[in-house]
Amino acid sequence: MSLTYVARPPVEISSETATAPQLAVELTDIEVRFTMPVESIVSFKEYMIRRLTGRLESREILALRGLDLQVEPGEIVGIVGRNGAGKSTLLKVISRVLRPTRGRVIIRGQVAPLLDLGAGFHYDLTGRENIFLNAALFGYPQRVVQPHVPEVVAFSELHQFIDLPIRNYSSGMLARLGFAVATMFRPDILLVDELLAVGDEGFRVKCLERIHDFRSKGTTILLVSHQLDSFSEYCDRALWIEHGEIVAEGLPGDVLRSYSKGFLDT
Repeated sequence: MSLTYVARPPVEISSETATAPQLAVELTDIEVRFTMPVESIVSFKEYMIRRLTGRLESREILALRGLDLQVEPGEIVGIVGRNGAGKSTLLKVISRVLRPTRGRVIIRGQVAPLLDLGAGFHYDLTGRENIFLNAALFGYPQRVVQPHVPEVVAFSELHQFIDLPIRNYSSGMLARLGFAVATMFRPDILLVDELLAVGDEGFRVKCLERIHDFRSKGTTILLVSHQLDSFSEYCDRALWIEHGEIVAEGLPGDVLRSYSKGFLDT
């Protein structure tokens, strides 16, 4: 199947002609392959020598294999799986950070991805400067962001550190700032990968409350986390991914029981 990317904003339909709402996310037969060297290569020079002399041995890794997924507007989907199962790869495909090897991807609406801690930040700039830089990556100009900076600082609870270079920030502080910037405006689709596992319990609860508020206003959310206790409370549906495939899908409680049992059986 050829690869097709389709992205467009949500369509507003009048009540007179309304039909079933369009899906927020549609993935069909998604495959992602990575090529990795068999041996460790310590420098770019060594890589080029091996490649030019035909001594570069590599192997293919199938990160996602024939994956199909449909997500309704306003739905919260929790994703569980072991390390390396393909969870983060799936979110990168949806956010267009990663182009799949094969398949069809349809995304309707603006996507705010929280995938990598510190992604989009410049470590020599201050926290305040990084608010504008990171927001620009989401497509927001400075004049739009400026009035919301106090809200971002207040939510992140970084008042006394906001004018320091973020190279001095801890991982928890980076997570606070990253989440606060990404959720400054309500996106159509929010992707969260493990960031809620960083930082103190009070801030994690505050993030989950914001996620719940977004959901009540129609935001579609895909959440990857090992904090399984929050899945049953906040998620409408859960997926268990193993070896790049969805092996279980359904109510969060049912999927989490299957996932936990899978660990005990191995």
